[in-house]
Amino acid sequence: MRTSKFLLALGAATLGLAASLAQAQVVKLSTTMGDIRIQLEPEKAPKTVANFLNYVKAGHYNGLIFHRVIDGFMVQTGGYTPKLQQRPTKPPIPLEAGNGMLNIRSSVAMARTGDPNSATSQFFINVVDNPGLDPGYARDGLGYAVFGYVIEGMEVVDKIRAVPTSARDAAFQNLPTTPILINKATVENKP
Repeated sequence: MRTSKFLLALGAATLGLAASLAQAQVVKLSTTMGDIRIQLEPEKAPKTVANFLNYVKAGHYNGLIFHRVIDGFMVQTGGYTPKLQQRPTKPPIPLEAGNGMLNIRSSVAMARTGDPNSATSQFFINVVDNPGLDPGYARDGLGYAVFGYVIEGMEVVDKIRAVPTSARDAAFQNLPTTPILINKATVENKP
């Protein structure tokens, strides 16, 4: 009798887990130019998605700007306030490139330094296919970890990519002349 109750409980727990995994996690970025929805891919980039969700849930992205906008390449955010002050970050995460997800138009990937295991909070949205950012093709051979795709709002991303930019200094070579903010980042569950 105990064994059958255990198996029933285990089966119910497994069904509950399967149901929650079936609900796709989406993050909505409400920006000053419109909403962008990102479908996350935790089965392909589990550490990267968990890291990103921790920042979203902590409110880290709220009030940050798109600080690097390069038409014909990508738009980047996740690090700086409108006064170009960098927000504190958690420790870096290991690189999860090579997960089968490519840096194609609408893909979302982690920004990093020359150290492949240096990604923290900054991420970018590819506005064109960027095979030179994929493992095996990137300068260092390792690439940049894609962890999701824009499923709604690429027209907003296209508006962002087209804004005028200027070089403020060596650190900000492609800064929009008018700040574009993430007003709020929220997690949504969609069936």
